Amino acid sequence: MLQVSYIRDNREQVLERLAVKNFKQPQLVDDIIQLDEKRRTTQNQMDTVSAQANAAAKQIGELMRSAKKDEAEAIKANTGVWKEEIKKLGDILSATEEELQQKIVLLPNLPHSSVPKGLTPEENEIVLENGEKPHLAESALPHWELAAKYNLIDFELGVKITGAGFPVYKGKGAKLQRALIAYFLDEAEKAGYAEVMLPLLVNEASGFGTGQLPDKEGQMYFVGEDKLYLIPTAEVPITNLYRDVILKADELPVKNCGYTACFRREAGSYGAHVRGLNRLHQFDKVEIVQVVHPDDSYRVLESMSAHVQGLLQNLGLPYRVLRLCGGDMGFASALTYDMETWSAAQQRWLEVSSVSNFETFQTNRLKLRFRNAEGKTQLAHTLNGSALALPRIVATLLENNQTDRGIKIPEVLVPYTKFEWID
Repeated sequence: MLQVSYIRDNREQVLERLAVKNFKQPQLVDDIIQLDEKRRTTQNQMDTVSAQANAAAKQIGELMRSAKKDEAEAIKANTGVWKEEIKKLGDILSATEEELQQKIVLLPNLPHSSVPKGLTPEENEIVLENGEKPHLAESALPHWELAAKYNLIDFELGVKITGAGFPVYKGKGAKLQRALIAYFLDEAEKAGYAEVMLPLLVNEASGFGTGQLPDKEGQMYFVGEDKLYLIPTAEVPITNLYRDVILKADELPVKNCGYTACFRREAGSYGAHVRGLNRLHQFDKVEIVQVVHPDDSYRVLESMSAHVQGLLQNLGLPYRVLRLCGGDMGFASALTYDMETWSAAQQRWLEVSSVSNFETFQTNRLKLRFRNAEGKTQLAHTLNGSALALPRIVATLLENNQTDRGIKIPEVLVPYTKFEWID
């Protein structure tokens, strides 16, 4: 959530940066500024009347002690007017603050100055490309056919049990999932991230704190009776560990990682681009999250990107890094890098990770602060990244590593899978 003081003091810059995100309601900025002015004026009026009432109460006490009852009663006659005025102003203030809150939560985060303009994924900026794309035989199969051939994943059984987008992993397919999760967690631990195990459901306050609410209700599964949401990513519970917390400066950076199942109630579509593991409603992911000093957040963003790239390099997967354009960015993000791996059988790039800096957007909602060297509290910056999301990693591993013998397991995973081949 943006800070009202920043919006008020930097109106033109706010409008300019929101335009980069293709925000369609610029009038909200002026609405917020006007409501803030009304809030501050009302607060000042209420403070003035309260001061008058307090001064009168003190004066009444002094007059009563001086046996000047008639003078005290004359002043006391006005107290009802002051109380009524304070109540009236208090009601106006509460209504104004509520309306201000309702409007400010509709503003997305401002994009960083390096974010390119654009509306669609095709306008994202390619930062780098790494690795050679494998050339497969004409008989090469897409991952959904490989999964059936080697009895790794049963999509139809998942439909029977739950519905489309909920696959059943079997045999070596299940072991490959477990191996990837363990490998990603071990690499995160080596990088200094402390592992946490997390609830898979969160309350509304948690969804609001990280910016999923009120922006993404339609993408989240909601348990109505309990008013809980299935998490779309481990980012939500990990970051909310620090809601309403004041950290010490020497506690920064805070680094956590966690594995969870993730749930996305996204509208389905049809075609090869969403077939198999390309788009799921339930999938596994390891997430890395940092809470850092504002001066360090963009350096940390690059280090988190490098960590994810290191995983892809170790798995032997060709990949590219994209800097998302304004129109393709998330609601809460100030700058996002997407990592995509090359699917040799499908002949297209598949997104496998997003690494984002949220600056103070989440911490303002979370009231997550740290005490700086001067002893004053200050909003921290938060960042997170997928390290990594499994479905499309599995898809590209199966497709890119298929041979006449079977599917070759990357060397770094063999200690975890306990097998070198799927055949």
